[in-house]
Amino acid sequence: MTVSFSAALRSEWTKIRTVASTTWSLACAVVVTAGISALLCVFINNSFEGMKPEEKATFDPTLTSFAGMNLGQLAVIVFGVLVVSTEYSSGMIRTSLAAVPRRETFLAAKLLVATSLALVVGLVTSFLSFFLGQAILGERSIAITEPNVLRAVIGAGLYMAMLALFSMGVATMLRSSVMSLGILMPFFFLVSNILGIVPATRKVAQYFPDQAGSKIMQVVPGAMGSEVPPYGPWGGFGIMALWTLAAVLGGYLLLKKRDA
Repeated sequence: MTVSFSAALRSEWTKIRTVASTTWSLACAVVVTAGISALLCVFINNSFEGMKPEEKATFDPTLTSFAGMNLGQLAVIVFGVLVVSTEYSSGMIRTSLAAVPRRETFLAAKLLVATSLALVVGLVTSFLSFFLGQAILGERSIAITEPNVLRAVIGAGLYMAMLALFSMGVATMLRSSVMSLGILMPFFFLVSNILGIVPATRKVAQYFPDQAGSKIMQVVPGAMGSEVPPYGPWGGFGIMALWTLAAVLGGYLLLKKRDA
């Protein structure tokens, strides 16, 4: 039995919107990112005069608007993992693969629907965070019409979508929400940040998917006195895209090879 790609897309859309956990994880991504970013904008704005001279010189009001992304991205990771692993934990994967025997069609439909949804939510989050943050920063704010600002705002949404897609690739390989979240959340929340501030490992950590991809949200190179990487905003996003491609390809190859 051959199932059309449009039918597979409709099926995946139905599965995603009827599972409460995926809906709540995206809602949390919006609330946490915008809310934490706003609070940190208040703190940064009030403590601006006490900053070091190099931090003042490289102050990036656009990036400051996304200060809550470190926490908000965890909800995006949860979304990406649950989109894939829920079917395995519930046993529905057998039914899904019976309905869509061609596994490349099944996986492509799932990834396309979920990534598109993450992109829409990511763009809503990025624009909300930006305008809320600029309102808080007041005289230190920047207009979205300034050079590279719109790119950074749209880039923040693209970053969230790419992160969701990367998480789906990892979850497809591992087939377990516990294992996937047990690896991804500590890595993005702790390991990457720690290695990024240690001089001995900083050169390697700047090529991690989150650190490279997040550069697309910067307008000022070396924002807040940070080290300027050997690639630009789109170059960093390209590095993240390569990580994502590897994760998705690995998931696809294992899906083709293993039984449901």
